[in-house]
Amino acid sequence: MKKVAIITDSSAYLPDTIVEELGIHVVPLTLHWGDDTYRDGEDIQAEEFYARLAEADTLPTTSQPTVREFTQLFGRLLEADYAVLALLISSGLSGTVDSALQAQKDFPDAPLAVYDSRLVSMSLGFMVMKVARAAKAGASLEECLALAEEVYPKIGVYFTVDTLKYLYMGGRINTAKRVMGSTLNIKPIMEIRDGKIELIESVRSRKKALARMLEMVARDLDGCESMRISTFHAAADEENQTLLAQAVERFNPIETVSTFVSPVIGTHTGPGTVSIAYQME
Repeated sequence: MKKVAIITDSSAYLPDTIVEELGIHVVPLTLHWGDDTYRDGEDIQAEEFYARLAEADTLPTTSQPTVREFTQLFGRLLEADYAVLALLISSGLSGTVDSALQAQKDFPDAPLAVYDSRLVSMSLGFMVMKVARAAKAGASLEECLALAEEVYPKIGVYFTVDTLKYLYMGGRINTAKRVMGSTLNIKPIMEIRDGKIELIESVRSRKKALARMLEMVARDLDGCESMRISTFHAAADEENQTLLAQAVERFNPIETVSTFVSPVIGTHTGPGTVSIAYQME
């Protein structure tokens, strides 16, 4: 039986230690900023990106990996006698899955699968970690695919943004909503639902937004005694670490991961974004 190589994309923004430990292959999404092009997490890192974004008058644009990038990686891994599973950012948020599916056509009889995770950031990261650990332990391609389906309903993620400016600049809200949010200090709370970002609640302060996200996780985890927790952020490390400490005290997770919101995702949410994700065992 062939060993399974696991591929994901940079939107997961898994820490390098986890990527190296589990042998995960990461395909970068792309940022276009003026005349410059950056591979997410490779040519530009989160700290540098958010410092620059906070001062920028215009947003960068983003794009999915090319078909060629997937074709080359698929070919290299298949040539090395691996079966291949690509677990990728939700097709409702990016064209990355489409690029991979186009590349897959060049290998019609190969042990190769492309999976639309319907997730993003560390919610995707938890799926990738779960499946990569199984692959490392000897699971087959079919078993890895089944595990991805099995773990999907056990994963959740919530996040809040510090300002509506970036949602407005990206065309996600109108001017009236932006002005209202700035005046009233309204902080939206969002989740990934059925592969898309959905606004689920708005509260009157940053402190309340972070507390409310923790309550939502507690509600979802009701009765669950074994889980993993991640908090991740865009230039909001102090709040991120506080939220993680509160989650550890409250839920006693078997594993925690602290990381950044990917620059590609942060383009649309802006500095100050704080997120929490969980995976139930």
